[in-house]
Amino acid sequence: MALRRSEKLGDVLLKQGVITSDELSRALESQKGGNKRLGEVLVQLGMVSPGTLVHAIAAQIGVKGCVLRHGLIDPIAVRLLDRDECKRLKVLPMFVVEGRLTVAMAEPQSLPTIDRLAQLTGCTINPVLANENNLAEFQERYLGSQVNVESFLTSLADADVEVVERVAVDEDSSPEIDRMVEGSPIINLVNVAILTAIRHNASDIHVEPDKTSTRIRYRVDGVLQQLMTPPAGMHAAIVSRIKVIGKMDLSEKRLPQEGRVHVFAEGRDVDLRVSTMPTILGEKVVIRILDRSKLNVTLEQLGMEGDELTQFQTMLRKPHGLMLVTGPTGSGKTTTLYCAIDQIKDRGRNILTVEDPVEYQLDGVNQIQIHDQIGLTFPRALRSILRQDPDVILVGEIRDSETARVAIQAALTGHMVLSTLHTNTSPGAVARLLDMGVEPYLLASALNGVVAQRLVRKNCPHCLASYYPAPAALRDAGREGDGRRIYRKGEGCTKCHQTGYAGRVAVYEIMTMDDALRRLTHTSASEDELKTYLRRNGWRDLRDSGLRIADRGLSTLEEVLRVTHVETEARVRAESVEAAPVGG
Repeated sequence: MALRRSEKLGDVLLKQGVITSDELSRALESQKGGNKRLGEVLVQLGMVSPGTLVHAIAAQIGVKGCVLRHGLIDPIAVRLLDRDECKRLKVLPMFVVEGRLTVAMAEPQSLPTIDRLAQLTGCTINPVLANENNLAEFQERYLGSQVNVESFLTSLADADVEVVERVAVDEDSSPEIDRMVEGSPIINLVNVAILTAIRHNASDIHVEPDKTSTRIRYRVDGVLQQLMTPPAGMHAAIVSRIKVIGKMDLSEKRLPQEGRVHVFAEGRDVDLRVSTMPTILGEKVVIRILDRSKLNVTLEQLGMEGDELTQFQTMLRKPHGLMLVTGPTGSGKTTTLYCAIDQIKDRGRNILTVEDPVEYQLDGVNQIQIHDQIGLTFPRALRSILRQDPDVILVGEIRDSETARVAIQAALTGHMVLSTLHTNTSPGAVARLLDMGVEPYLLASALNGVVAQRLVRKNCPHCLASYYPAPAALRDAGREGDGRRIYRKGEGCTKCHQTGYAGRVAVYEIMTMDDALRRLTHTSASEDELKTYLRRNGWRDLRDSGLRIADRGLSTLEEVLRVTHVETEARVRAESVEAAPVGG
């Protein structure tokens, strides 16, 4: 950082037009014989305000200045430093943006202080000058409430934790690491990472070792964002602290471990699922954040509406049969199925689920956790469920041919079966099940329909603006001649952390089985053949649904194309099949 003090304060104020030459002369005369600085004298004489003085001194030494006020300071960022350290260094953390911590300082030109702050917090430091009285006032206000902020995570100490694969070994942890783990900077850093992720509605926190640093990132709306980069020397202590929270084996560093802990943070019940993985540079940690409040949503709030909602609810009302939700990991399949269960559960139905893992606990539903280590697999659990007089069965995922066959058999014997499958499209689910060895005639009879889905980032409503997409985006969307249509996008603001996006909405592709589709399935028709039939009958694929989202201004055209790229390529293949001449 280039710090300078090339001009006298009086000259800076004169150049800025804040005071006149006569006022400067009077202030200098008043300063004689005393030990007060010129700035203090100017404020005392009422010639400048404390805020104006701060900005003038900041310009003099080559940094930014600020007047602290409510709303500028993030209480979570304050937790990066303890009270005594802030008082000693005359600093106050303000906020963190992409690993860069802005700190109000009485002496922002002090390079040793800046280096110390970077060492303690693991962040790049952006120093700003603050008036000492203003700084002391806000230190008392925010540092005095540190206990309240920390109470967000008090439930960690006595949490009910499930730990998987705890393996004890004769290996002592480093005494130095033990001291670091017990020290407040490490505790504060981990607390800040968790609280920041929860506050920003992140789905995961990643703690990754590197040669020179530790990368701490969190996934918001499906995209990883940098939070902070502590030095590599702190990595082992950070991982150990997370293991302490998760009641995991501190000494085991060679095998993966899993733990689960419940916390109450930001006024919400949140489950943290911790997973560690050994790498050549150290242990990598991922904390999955499962926010129970996100279950209190309807299908309409997820993004399903109109004829899509009607088709989905029609499938749910059927007394038996198989309904599938497909898409890649993280596309919201489980949330959609949980919403479906919530719609159909009542006292007159016995609903059982078999999942790996059970992500959320559902009221009024019997949930079974798979344990492959003891032989409780999906097929075995399904067979046991069939002897429990079920009405509705939710299978977390159809992973293999045996699970597929048992699920089909259950659907054919009077049960409603809901499950997920990893395919890109809804017609692709038929081809996948046939590849798994399910007999075509059984699948044709059992399948009620398939829902494919993706999650598209929504435009931030606070910075929404009109724009024209690039010609390449219009071409990829099949809208080359549509250059005059106006689309909407978020330009980036503090509300969305400069991303332009806030939250996500689902786009759906629904295939409901009719007599013709059942006949095609019975003859083992290919995915492209199924698509050709569907398109001729007004079917809307994922890209079509996504473009409707963009047309309504809920997301950008580029975001829709990013999420539905694979489906766009598949559409080209299907259209070529449809256009091909019949016969030789």
